[in-house]
Parts: sequence; C-alpha cells; structure tokens
Amino acid sequence: MLNSDASAPAANALLAVEHVSKHFPTPEGVVTAVEDFSFSVKAGEFVSIIGPSGCGKSTLFNIIGGLLGGYEGRVSVDGATVSGTHPSIGMVFQEESTFPWRTVLDNVAFPLEIAGMDKAGRQERAAHFVALVGLQGFERRLPAELSGGMRQRVAIARTLASQPRILLMDEPFAALDEQTRLLLGDKVLQIQQELKQTTLLITHNLTEAVQLSDRVLVMTYRPGRLKRIVDIDLPHPRDSEVVSSEAFGHRVAEIWHDLREEASRGIAADEARVLRGGHRP
Repeated sequence: MLNSDASAPAANALLAVEHVSKHFPTPEGVVTAVEDFSFSVKAGEFVSIIGPSGCGKSTLFNIIGGLLGGYEGRVSVDGATVSGTHPSIGMVFQEESTFPWRTVLDNVAFPLEIAGMDKAGRQERAAHFVALVGLQGFERRLPAELSGGMRQRVAIARTLASQPRILLMDEPFAALDEQTRLLLGDKVLQIQQELKQTTLLITHNLTEAVQLSDRVLVMTYRPGRLKRIVDIDLPHPRDSEVVSSEAFGHRVAEIWHDLREEASRGIAADEARVLRGGHRP
C-alpha cells in the first residue's frame, strides 16, 4: 500500500525525490508530465517505477539523472541536492549506446579513459566488469558481432565500471524478446546482489518489475503521480524461475489492477483528444 508518509524521504535514504513536478508547453497548452512526485531509495535497494505510456516515467528518469532541469521540487543524494549530472548516478538507456568501432573491452573502458585513468588500470577494471556481466571471451568482439542482449550487458558493464552508487536504468530491455529479458533479469539481479548496487529501474513490464524489485512504485496516467507502493516480499536469491510461482502471480495481478485502471484512463484521454482534432503531446 501507499504509506501516508511516502512523501517524506526515509532517514537512511541514499536517493530522495521530494515533491517533483515538471510542466511542458505544447501547442494545446501547458502539460504537466509529473506532479508532486516523492519517494526515496535506501542503499542497496532495487526499486522499479512502472506506469502506462505517457505517464512521465522517462521525464522522471531524466530529472533524477540530471539531464532535465526546470522542475519544481528537489532531488538529492545523501541529502545533497542534485543539480545536473551527478558522479554518484550512472545511467543505462533503452537506446543502443555501444560504440560500434570499439571492442567490448574498449567500450567498457571508455568512461575510465575519459576520467584519465591509465591504460593498464582501466583495462584491468574493464575486464573485471566484462566478466561480471558474463561476457568473458568476448572482450575483443565488436558490438555488431553481439546479440541485442549482449550489447545491453556491455552498456551495463560500462556504466558499472565508473562505480556509481546509484544505477539508473530506463527500460534497458524493451527491445529484447521476453525470454531474453527474463534471463538478462537473472544476470542483473546477480550483479545487483553481488555489488549491493542501489538500482532504480523505469519500466512498463510488470513481470520485469516484480522479478527484479524490492519495491514497485505505480504511477498514474498524466499527470504522473505516485499511486501506490507495492512491497515485493519474494525471497532472495531470486531468478526467473520465480515467475511460475503463485506468489509471483499474485504480485503481478495486484500491480496490474492499478496499472489497467491508469492505462484505461490514458486510452480514453487519447481517444477524446483525437475526436477534438488535437495531437498527442
């Protein structure tokens, strides 16, 4: 359930989002993408944010990652306000982000190179994270020689190589088939547990959210507000086999009840907009 004090960051929060709102001008007027959104994430916790299309998930991602300004409210790491990109926050995007001309190892080493780390040091650290994501033996391959799931593992390894305190992922598996998503979820969970990595995942996939998370935050249709927080009390270690369990199905159904309501609101709003001759913002 959504606790009455959900707007207040936990005393031991690593990441806190407090009363964030974001408005965009459109030809039809000002659109509020996110409104009065608050939550916090503790160190080592895996939290997913799920909501219908157009609810402001990616807007929230860009605000937390420091890529989007001009919002109301506050984002902080360890109590310090985030303004712009933050060295404690590493980001993994939905879009293909590997450099096609660089090998797997050189892709992962890239942020260390930019940071000025010596070649031997960055190659050693990059090799460690390549192995961590299960790509040992592929260090000298180019991205074109890899599957989509393998390329996303390269992107995750590259982000982790910078050793961020918070890993922020925006639908990183959206382009993958369901089987690959589930198996890659196993790998992400294994990495998260091994590193005790604080992780925030933006997704529209219920199975993915329940499989990976300690908590799932459900967003309303636009304007995106926090509708509900669902604790995922499935035991760890957790892998894709949990998907077939009764407890897993119960949690998915619980979240789907709220998500279906919000998705229906979104479809109705889009249909009304089309009838008025407007455009979807």
